[in-house]
Amino acid sequence: MKGPIMRALSGVAAITLAMGAAPLVAQSGPTDADLMNDAKSTGDVLTYGMGPQAHRFSSLNAINSSNVSKMVPAFAASLGGEKQRGQEAQPIVYDGTIYVTGSYSRLFAFDARTGEEKWQYDARLPDGIMPCCDVVNRGAAIYGDKIIFATLDARLVALNRNTGKVIWNKQIADYKEGYSATAAPLIVNGMVITGNSGGEFGVVGAVDARDVNTGELIWHRPVIEGHMGTLKGKDNGITGKLNATWQGDLWKSGGGATWLGGTYDPDTNLLFFGTGNPAPWNSHLRPGDNLYTASTLAIDPATGVIKWHFQTTPHDGWDFDGVNEFIPFDATINGKPMKLGAKADRNGYFFVLDRTNGKFIGAHKFVMQTTWANGFNKNGKPNVIPEGRPPAPGDAKGKPVFASPSFLGGKNWMPMAYSHDTGLFYIPSNDWGMDIWNEPIAYKKGAAYLGAGFTIKSIADDHIGALRAMDPKTGKIMWEYKNNAPLWGGVLTTGGNLVFTGTPEGFLKAFDAKTGQELWKFQTGSGVVGSPVTWEQDGEQYVAVMSGWGGAVPLWGGEVAKSFKDINQGGALWVFKLPKS
Repeated sequence: MKGPIMRALSGVAAITLAMGAAPLVAQSGPTDADLMNDAKSTGDVLTYGMGPQAHRFSSLNAINSSNVSKMVPAFAASLGGEKQRGQEAQPIVYDGTIYVTGSYSRLFAFDARTGEEKWQYDARLPDGIMPCCDVVNRGAAIYGDKIIFATLDARLVALNRNTGKVIWNKQIADYKEGYSATAAPLIVNGMVITGNSGGEFGVVGAVDARDVNTGELIWHRPVIEGHMGTLKGKDNGITGKLNATWQGDLWKSGGGATWLGGTYDPDTNLLFFGTGNPAPWNSHLRPGDNLYTASTLAIDPATGVIKWHFQTTPHDGWDFDGVNEFIPFDATINGKPMKLGAKADRNGYFFVLDRTNGKFIGAHKFVMQTTWANGFNKNGKPNVIPEGRPPAPGDAKGKPVFASPSFLGGKNWMPMAYSHDTGLFYIPSNDWGMDIWNEPIAYKKGAAYLGAGFTIKSIADDHIGALRAMDPKTGKIMWEYKNNAPLWGGVLTTGGNLVFTGTPEGFLKAFDAKTGQELWKFQTGSGVVGSPVTWEQDGEQYVAVMSGWGGAVPLWGGEVAKSFKDINQGGALWVFKLPKS
């Protein structure tokens, strides 16, 4: 692990200073280089996604398909209190400490060997926060002596990782206008890079870069065309072209929240951020493609300038946010080695793009049905089914239409994983539909801005959730595991030929990465909607996941949510390993 190495360097620096020579300067904690090497470093977990490209793959194989059935709990650590809502966080592990965020914008530090709590920080949230989809938080970022996370009142807080004391606290946006923040920050080149939440309130999505040591803003990039970006306090060009795909002043409250955070590709030196739904949902009130909503954006990390974009759902009328993570990977297609990126979208299609320029390579359906479109043409445009779009409402509620996937998505926030061994992506997906109708709506600052109603419906008798293994070269689904309840947690894959994910029924499960055979499960006592991680410590491999039912499904799922209303809430960090015997 890097902790002992850094302590040794500190000792060398002290000796050098005593001898009268120039001191060695060693950062006390993870550096930029450490973060970029996180995917290869097995003794810790330093980034959300287990590497800046977020493959969520570990080469560790001490726990593998032949022995995972013997895995047992090492310890469980409770988040305590009465704030037990959705626990969607991914743990960060460094120097004998596990850092996890909890519901209601809390951050905990636990001893990685015993589970003993070292410290806890609770954000002082105002009464007026307006989170759309539960009071969740998906994780923190670590750098030097700091652990950094976002809060529901749209703030970014840096704490001392050893004590939990506040180092700096900055406002991202105004929560009174509907803004919030739930994503794990991304740190690149000494900058902490974040998005925002609040798409259902007519906010304007944006990506910000701040100095990791001070929290001061370096650049700001709105993602709706017509808005001005900034760099070091000066104007840095508007996004897109004013009124190119928005009429009148509709762009001023256009949505596009960047609420899931981003990935970074060192090979191309590009940030990749997804953007949410346009506002309002009622597409008849905003003619045009509505750029850059429901898109993937490639952003220059030095300036915040958008280098390319790809829109997955032009003129979205179903709330098919395009925020899903864009994962860089390399593959050979038709004999040509390519730098690619993949994204499993809310709209039910798995996209493969050339990540150097955003060129469309392919789109493959990964859910049971997509009633809004029948595939994509060679130019990357959807073959939209006109009768699948909810009609204009007139002066009252419009006629309902059936749409699939539902607005909760073929894949929602829960991150997929990419195996370096199998070359497959493991996608946590859901098969469901909805009756959706449009309604009249007018924008009011800080108020909900939907203009639509909906009822979620099941479309299969034997499942809603489905973990699917997809070959990105062919679009073929190699295997699938069906689950009764919706899948709402992240995925981990390892060099031990394993895939881990959790279920709302309370299980953390392990599958054979090649065949999909279920090999192990453990009941955590509450629904698992967090993202599992693995690391090596004291010569043993560990697996950790958060347990705690919540998120958008019980709040927005309608009839589907009623089917799982008896799942108990909770808040605990579970850590597993093989018994020493």
